[in-house]
Amino acid sequence: MKVHKSILLLGRDDHAEAMRVAAGLTIFGHKVRLVFMTGPVAETPENVRQAELLELSDIEPETTVPGQELPHVSAEALSLAMVEADAVISL
Repeated sequence: MKVHKSILLLGRDDHAEAMRVAAGLTIFGHKVRLVFMTGPVAETPENVRQAELLELSDIEPETTVPGQELPHVSAEALSLAMVEADAVISL
């Protein structure tokens, strides 16, 4: 029997790769939460393609960067999310 996990994915250095990995993890039935960090997500063709995968995977990304269009995650909320997740991945 497969055990589905709650995974928190932190998009730190490579936002496009973080989106790709997050969408891929849902294939295995895991619940994935994606939080972008370190800066806004650039509007590059690659990021646009990966964002479409997120939409198909029902992942609604969040960010720690204030002033973005994405929902903001405070430091306290991020800390709690890290404790509650079965696994934390940083990319």
